[in-house]
Amino acid sequence: MLKVILFDIDNTLLSFDEYVKESMKIGFEKFGIGKYEDYMFSVFTNINSSLWRSIENGELSFEELQKIRWNKIFEHLGISADGVAFEKYFQECLCESAIPINGASELLESLSGKYTLGVASNGPYFQQVNRLRICGMLHYFSHLFISEEIGSSKPSSEFFNTCIDRLNSKADKIIKPCEIMIIGDSLSSDMAGGIRCGMKTCFYNPHSKPVPRELKLNYTVTSLKEIANIL
Repeated sequence: MLKVILFDIDNTLLSFDEYVKESMKIGFEKFGIGKYEDYMFSVFTNINSSLWRSIENGELSFEELQKIRWNKIFEHLGISADGVAFEKYFQECLCESAIPINGASELLESLSGKYTLGVASNGPYFQQVNRLRICGMLHYFSHLFISEEIGSSKPSSEFFNTCIDRLNSKADKIIKPCEIMIIGDSLSSDMAGGIRCGMKTCFYNPHSKPVPRELKLNYTVTSLKEIANIL
């Protein structure tokens, strides 16, 4: 029987993509970089995804990412600008960004009281918690598993085992991994990590990305509204 649901935050509960587009538009003007164009978002996505894969593989730290991310993006775009300064602006804005994914608040409301709810997120602790607070979602969660505070990142076994241990430290009865579901948009971070430790998985896949056959998911949905029909 399912007892606990863990949610990823970025592009699962809150739209990271929309934040990035908005911050690039405003930031380029603020820093005198020039006009933001739509194709620049795909450049950000490709480089950012590559850097986060390095973090997931234990090859890079989040602190190192912050030093090189925007310099790499600006280099690819042929822009001469201070990437470290832009990263600081980017992080400050992100801390105050709370753009909910359609149906996120309604889903949390429907699950509240039926399951123990938690978040499982990579990123800075205060930033992620503050974003949930701003959008009015924080009160739904009794557990906040965030990589900066835990000391390891998804999809590592250390991250997920810490989640399980902390859940059980406050539970009346032992919670088995198979009684926990993780919901997220990342195959490599959320789904692979959850499968490895024996959790149930729900892949939020709004863009219908292909799923490797070897990745045995319990559920795949294209909208958060579908999840209420599963649980």
